[in-house]
Amino acid sequence: MITTHARAVFNPQGPFQLTTIERRDLQPHDVLIKIKYAGICHSDIHTARGEWGPINYPIVPGHEIAGIVAQVGSAVTKYAVGDRVGVGCMVDSCRTCEPCRKGDEQYCLSGNTGTYAAIDRYGHYTQGGYSTHIVVTEDFVVRIPDRLALDVAAPLLCAGITTYSPLRHWEAGPGKKVAVVGLGGLGHMAVKLAHAMGAEVTVLSQTLKKKEDGLRLGADQYYATNDPQTFRELAGAFDLIINTVSAKIDTSAYLSLLALDGTMVNVGAPAEPMEINVFPLLLQRRSFAGSTIGGIRQTQEMLDFCAEHGIAPEIEVIAANQIDEAWERVLASDVRYRFVIDISTMEKE
Repeated sequence: MITTHARAVFNPQGPFQLTTIERRDLQPHDVLIKIKYAGICHSDIHTARGEWGPINYPIVPGHEIAGIVAQVGSAVTKYAVGDRVGVGCMVDSCRTCEPCRKGDEQYCLSGNTGTYAAIDRYGHYTQGGYSTHIVVTEDFVVRIPDRLALDVAAPLLCAGITTYSPLRHWEAGPGKKVAVVGLGGLGHMAVKLAHAMGAEVTVLSQTLKKKEDGLRLGADQYYATNDPQTFRELAGAFDLIINTVSAKIDTSAYLSLLALDGTMVNVGAPAEPMEINVFPLLLQRRSFAGSTIGGIRQTQEMLDFCAEHGIAPEIEVIAANQIDEAWERVLASDVRYRFVIDISTMEKE
């Protein structure tokens, strides 16, 4: 086994502690990655605090991983030592079901293997990217283009692909009106990506305090949802709404903003159930949908798209001993717009 330093929580309340964990010895198709940066996702907090179900502790979160290949297994053909690579929200799947064969491993019928808090095919409990090294099969590793710095590439492995995938699936582009609900880690990426795809982009946020940011990032319009006039003015306006917030919202109010045959897609994952009134759907043949990350092929496509169009998340780089503080700031919406851990600081502790 390979021993690596990590930051883990040992109970739902935390705090993070410096520890060591074991990674499996390299199998023939495995890649050992020296992690340089790891993004902080709201999902890390939900999972580690047991809000999405029981968790085995200790847990090392982190599924926005960017680093350098340090070693490869004997049968690896896709990567070599020194390559710039990334790992996202999953590290394996059954690879045989129809979604997997189509390149939609995120919808594996047997359930894909999460980067952390899952049991892999070797019977090991997976641990994530708040660590110095990780071992992943080469088929679930992606290449980070040279034009993307590693620190900004890390959040693309979740926040980027989570918003890119539905925008591609529902064909955001010229002539399409897209609304993004929430301007946080996911929302700011949705704005940048939809704008680069050629769509007309509107941000729907609780207040106007981030309006200047939203317009700078590529939004054409910005509205406050705490103003009732917003919902009257924008009724029936959008072809696609991407809801990025991880909290309950008045879905009927937002569905009323869709045009005929419009779709509202939920990519935020609130811990509590959301209520749906079918009448806003029935009256204009609207759809309410959900979407998670993309498959490995689409994740690589997203990275290449971002490199080509100069798209990168807005980040704040922190040291490993600042994770607890960063989590509290995420919960307070006090980050613009993604925290990224400099993993080299963990090696110096």
